[in-house]
Amino acid sequence: MRDGQTARCVRCGNYLTRYRSDNLERILACNIAALVALALACSFPFMQFKASGFENLMTLPQTALAIYQNDMPILALIVAAFIILIPAAVLILQFALVSALMRQRRSDWPRRLGRWIYTLEHWSMVDVFIIGVLVSLIKIAHIATVVIGISFWAYAAFSILFVLAMSNMDRFQCWRQIEMLNSTSVDHP
Repeated sequence: MRDGQTARCVRCGNYLTRYRSDNLERILACNIAALVALALACSFPFMQFKASGFENLMTLPQTALAIYQNDMPILALIVAAFIILIPAAVLILQFALVSALMRQRRSDWPRRLGRWIYTLEHWSMVDVFIIGVLVSLIKIAHIATVVIGISFWAYAAFSILFVLAMSNMDRFQCWRQIEMLNSTSVDHP
């Protein structure tokens, strides 16, 4: 296939895949940038609320902790998993898979990594969380003074980079590269 060439369904004409010669490099760049943005988002203040003389400053990990402290441990675990833990796991697995494909060493674990990535990506709620935060900001802005922290902007960048990393990881191209790697590197006796 040539760079930029697309495949469409012969019956309905729907887009199936697009070949890119630099696909792995694109994924890796978005992946590393997303991991850095997530680290920044977890390290700095996310938002600060001021109302009626009260002030509340919270980091992203403290959101789940605050839910836990309000006697909702299951909800706290779900929030932490969907907005921090699962996306981080997907990015780490994706980094390992892309690194293995770039090194072109035969192994059985890239298939397992691919399965885990495509299973866990559905449980990542990065985009839903950032949209929910934006809607909440509009509602809260009438009641309190809201100061958006560095972490908010880092998480917004993270959400965009996460979506880019996952959308650049074309399913067909990924499995094709894994299959080619395993078929061309087979040791013959």
